[in-house]
Amino acid sequence: MSLMKTTHQIISTNSNDMAIVPPESVDLVVTSPPYPMIEMWDEMFSLQNHKIGAALNKHDSSVAFELMHRELDAVWREVWRVTKNGAFVCVNIGDATRTLNGNFALYSNHSRIVSQMLELGFTVLPTILWRKQTNAPTKFMGSGMLPAGAYITLEHEFILIFRKGGKREFKTDAEKARRRESAYFWEERNVWFSDIWTDLKGASQRLFDSKTRKRNAAFPFEIPYRLINMFSVKGDTVLDPFLGVGTTAYAAMAACRNSVGYELEPQFRDLIYSGANEIAPDANNRISKRVASHLNFIKERFKTKGGFRHINKNYNFPVVTRQEKELVFNELISVSQNVDAIEISYSDSPQEKYHFNAEDCSEMQIDDAISPKKKENISFQLSLLE
Repeated sequence: MSLMKTTHQIISTNSNDMAIVPPESVDLVVTSPPYPMIEMWDEMFSLQNHKIGAALNKHDSSVAFELMHRELDAVWREVWRVTKNGAFVCVNIGDATRTLNGNFALYSNHSRIVSQMLELGFTVLPTILWRKQTNAPTKFMGSGMLPAGAYITLEHEFILIFRKGGKREFKTDAEKARRRESAYFWEERNVWFSDIWTDLKGASQRLFDSKTRKRNAAFPFEIPYRLINMFSVKGDTVLDPFLGVGTTAYAAMAACRNSVGYELEPQFRDLIYSGANEIAPDANNRISKRVASHLNFIKERFKTKGGFRHINKNYNFPVVTRQEKELVFNELISVSQNVDAIEISYSDSPQEKYHFNAEDCSEMQIDDAISPKKKENISFQLSLLE
């Protein structure tokens, strides 16, 4: 069994100067920065620039908003420097609502970031609206049932998507093969590339079931995991300049990508390192769920649509498109840590447990375009459907 490896660096300095990261070395950026004008981030922003705290004390909201974003602007300039031509940048950001000096207002963080990214030279691509699911019993803001006193409830965030330069090219045979092996399922594509995500909760998230890493501002693991699979290939380098509790790094580990993360609060480094011990079983469980979901999809599609024209050559299960035929999963084998980085080893061979078995395919009518030899190999892994 051959092994693949990835490395994951955590750097405890301000990401407004990412000198450690070489120019044009990053394939994808996935991040969720502090949200300007959200009170929980006031102190952090004020420590970066004392004028921000002064503006808040004076209830000068427009000045505070602009100064907070100028702190983020310095990071976006560094993101431009370190990303490759063709790299994507995905920014999860929410707008803010706040009352200062008796005046309730919306602060449009997403549009301010878009403006800065355009100024830097990024291309703006279609945005994803993340419709956050919460358990709050009272959703409205304002005076309830009486007209002209209530406000629209803010229940979504933005996943802004940018690209540096033109479309990424895969030129060598090795690059093309790695791209094909990094494919996702057709049915995953239909969910992931929708412009509205409604299936991910926005409440306090637990990263790999560790109670010590609860943090209300952390985005769900599934967000960076999807984005990394959507906009990069295995072996790429993913950057998160606002790493926080390490969600993007964990997602990169699970998806067989390298990562670099910047985080100002040094205590988070220990939390991230401790969480790395849990990444292998949780990441492999995510792979199992992807396979199980695909097998359920196949089962239902056979009932309604009939046969499939294509077979994945690594696992022998049917797939909808030719582009899924070389998709392969890389299970995590081991995790090692040193002062500088976390290293993950992966299996580079298709897992036998995900292969179809001929005796389980009696209820499936395979499309005539598939050869008899391939038909014999198609089945459901019923244990994965339980």
